[in-house]
Amino acid sequence: MSWFADMLGPMRGFAVTFRQMFRERVTTLYPEEKREKPQRFHGRHVLNRYPDGMEKCIGCQLCAGVCPARCIYVRGKDNPVDAPVSPGERYGFVYEINMLRCIFCGLCVEACPTEAITMTHLFEMSVTDRDDAIYTRDELLVAPDGSPPHPQPEGPLIDLDELKIGDGWMRATAPSGRASYEGVVAWSESAGAGLRPAELGQESAAQDTVADEAEESPQ
Repeated sequence: MSWFADMLGPMRGFAVTFRQMFRERVTTLYPEEKREKPQRFHGRHVLNRYPDGMEKCIGCQLCAGVCPARCIYVRGKDNPVDAPVSPGERYGFVYEINMLRCIFCGLCVEACPTEAITMTHLFEMSVTDRDDAIYTRDELLVAPDGSPPHPQPEGPLIDLDELKIGDGWMRATAPSGRASYEGVVAWSESAGAGLRPAELGQESAAQDTVADEAEESPQ
């Protein structure tokens, strides 16, 4: 019977393939179809401004100090007395992020005392030159109207509107995750985005899910 078992061996393997052929496909046709990203998605970084156009970065270098991958380099400079760049005494004169080293952990967002650096929903950033993966202040700092720049042009893989969606991780960690701050706005306004709303807590989200299921269920 050994020869018969050997003959059935490959057939058992193909049985799994044949079984899957008749089931509903779950593969997403990327990039035509893209999965909706969670609110706290860790994507490309941006440096924000206040609504009046002043930069939020004060050049404190806390983001660079906390970065476990050592991918952030910051140099602060004293603000000009006649034309200050930020509300503080200093501003981020040099700001660089090596995206090849970055692990997108979000610790820089948590460490920032002024909510200057946040993470957006854009992550398609393929480059053919290693130097292009080092994002400087020119690529990171948003314009006075709040529109973020990007070195690559928009295309099938790059949706520049995703650069305007973000701050989820900053909002989640602003009150240090305390439940008593649920639904409370604990951050400042940003140019272009204004005052972002508070996140719904897990309890509120669960109640909304139960309410939606109750509406959909037949009476």
